[in-house]
Amino acid sequence: MDKIDVQETWRIFKIMSEFVDGFEILPNYQPAVTIFGSAKTKPGSMYYKLAEKTAGLLVNSGFSIITGGGPGIMEAANKGAKRAGGKSVGLNIQLPSEQKPNRFITTLLSFRYFFCRKVMFAKYSTAFVIFPGGFGTLDEFFENVTLVQTNRIEKFPIILVGRKYWQGLMHWLNHTVLAAGNISKKDLFIFCIVDDVQEIDRIIKKFYHMNGYKSTRKTKKT
Repeated sequence: MDKIDVQETWRIFKIMSEFVDGFEILPNYQPAVTIFGSAKTKPGSMYYKLAEKTAGLLVNSGFSIITGGGPGIMEAANKGAKRAGGKSVGLNIQLPSEQKPNRFITTLLSFRYFFCRKVMFAKYSTAFVIFPGGFGTLDEFFENVTLVQTNRIEKFPIILVGRKYWQGLMHWLNHTVLAAGNISKKDLFIFCIVDDVQEIDRIIKKFYHMNGYKSTRKTKKT
């Protein structure tokens, strides 16, 4: 076996180790809500404050908070969770320009592979709360909307925060994507948009009151 083949074989074990760590640790933090958003959001800005407030509110409702572990919205959510006395989890990603975990995380898992990390978000979150962000935030949003749309995972609350920020996306989805017949009208009800953080808490609690809480959502059987 040449050097390249050996490296590829060992990569499998690195991937397995990331899954094992997540599968062993994250069940201890159920139920949990993952909060996404831009790493570039500045402390003291409107959405930073809203993310911090949202996390504290959800902690008081009995949820742990999971984030991507970095700065910006992630830091705000971990900060809100920790200050509310809750469990504040960060799933940090190792990048060439290193993302330093924020100081408000009480439990840290570090990932080399994006796809392993994304599995953990989807598997161990009872809801996604998505603040304004860039490509990474959009990636998490669209991937999980697609998984619900295709019945690969059970439906769960996916909440976009900030109507003003997301209105352009909604216009495009309605007037371009839907109009072209590339999605169905019902697909636009997989997620919702809010401005009020109290509404976030109500939506999540109402969903699980009506549907029955499951500590770990299961993927559909193939």
